[in-house]
Amino acid sequence: MSTIPVTPASGDPTSTRKYPRWYATLFALDTLERFGFYGMQAILVLYAVAPKSRGGLGLPVADAASLFGAWIALFFLASLPGGWLGDRVLGSRRALLVGAVLSTIGYLFLATPGGWFTAIGLCLLAAGGGLYKPNHQAMLNLMYGNDIGRREAGISLMWTGVQTSALIAPLVTGFIGEKLSWNLAFVVAAAAMALTAVLVAMSTTQFGETGARPIRPLEDDVRRKVRNRTLVVAGVVAVLLIGAGIGGALSASMAIGLTGLLSLIFPIIGYRAVYRNKLLNTGDRRRLRGFLWVFLGAALFWMIIAHAGSLLNLFALNHVDREILGWTIPASWLMVATPAFMLVLAPFFAWWLPRLGRRDNVGVKFAIGLLLVGGSFLLMSVATLVALDGTKVSPLWLVAVYFAHACGELIVAAVTIAAAGDVLPRQFMGRTLGLLYLFAALGGGVGAGVVRLAEVVPEPLYYLGLGSAAALAGLAFAIGRRRLTRSLLPGSDEPDQAAAPEQEPPQRLAA
Repeated sequence: MSTIPVTPASGDPTSTRKYPRWYATLFALDTLERFGFYGMQAILVLYAVAPKSRGGLGLPVADAASLFGAWIALFFLASLPGGWLGDRVLGSRRALLVGAVLSTIGYLFLATPGGWFTAIGLCLLAAGGGLYKPNHQAMLNLMYGNDIGRREAGISLMWTGVQTSALIAPLVTGFIGEKLSWNLAFVVAAAAMALTAVLVAMSTTQFGETGARPIRPLEDDVRRKVRNRTLVVAGVVAVLLIGAGIGGALSASMAIGLTGLLSLIFPIIGYRAVYRNKLLNTGDRRRLRGFLWVFLGAALFWMIIAHAGSLLNLFALNHVDREILGWTIPASWLMVATPAFMLVLAPFFAWWLPRLGRRDNVGVKFAIGLLLVGGSFLLMSVATLVALDGTKVSPLWLVAVYFAHACGELIVAAVTIAAAGDVLPRQFMGRTLGLLYLFAALGGGVGAGVVRLAEVVPEPLYYLGLGSAAALAGLAFAIGRRRLTRSLLPGSDEPDQAAAPEQEPPQRLAA
């Protein structure tokens, strides 16, 4: 198998400059791309429920809330093939450019009135984001080479750009969408993504040969097989979609249901494929079995967090007193509380997390994260009970919920990524982290179905049920923390069968 040697661009990691020019470019690219993502996230469900007379889609609340969860699931599912295309077919830089262009077109489709245009736009956004995000992380890892310390520092700093976009984007697109025009808000997101594509195209010289070609290009015969099979699958899907459209069976509910089904199937297939790999020994499989609980806990956690863009956003629209000095602030503006808290609290958590649960690290931290989000939904149960008679409640209810979400995310995101790197041998790191995407998709897909219960279950009971489930899961992690720790301990188990070392370069971290 031919491989392309990868070396950092000249003068970069060894430069006397702490953050070289190429890093500034990657920082700007990530900030711009996330601006479009978080801006769209803030207004998608509000646009979906807005009546057609006001430029919205006029969807029922249940469909609109499910639409957001289904799109998040589709985005995470697309990240795995997107990373593979960057590794084996396009090269990371070309994948960045193609992803940015697809996302730009997707936002423009969303800016065009009509249900069909929205469906196509969301699919293009998922495909574009699935190409862009893992390959942006790949470029960062490749440019830093083996300089792990500076890589970690660079990733930490880049995270501040992401949270800054998460803070600013809802303020901009939320105001434009809710006060002026939904379509114009999507145009603003498209402009940010178009600028991203232009910046990618203009900055190629900064990266040298890094990312210009696939690290492990496909052999010609494999390339032909992949192309032919892709064409067949795409043709079958196109025929089925056209047939469903002509027969009148194509609807938002059908699309949401199909995405939910895929998000259930793919994690099972992905986990089973890794677990059955012949290069794993009994100790590796023991750790992977133990880490399955972490995967499932993460799915539950992200399912609850995703409510911020769906039901919590709708609660802000319909039940929160948003009037300040005679002016009604956009409902989407309340979503900025989470990134604002994360930016402020990040230094504290960076200091505190290494000192927390040193003996039973994963179990203790997951217990706290799930108890936080579970408690936030128990609080929401009270808030919806107060608003049951039509009373507009204080925005502090949602601010408190988002505070808990920010604290939980700072804990759970850090512990899952850090712990996943130690579950299996390093040549499986990319696949282990890829499973995190699949289980995040599971959370989004299941969440897309669960939020429909809010249509038939009273809101206080809905939040009470989910909050109790998350809190009980947190207590289960707390009780079983020592058993989880034992299952994740490194061991010297012999391989199940003799096998030569897997010949492939180290996997890159998934974004």
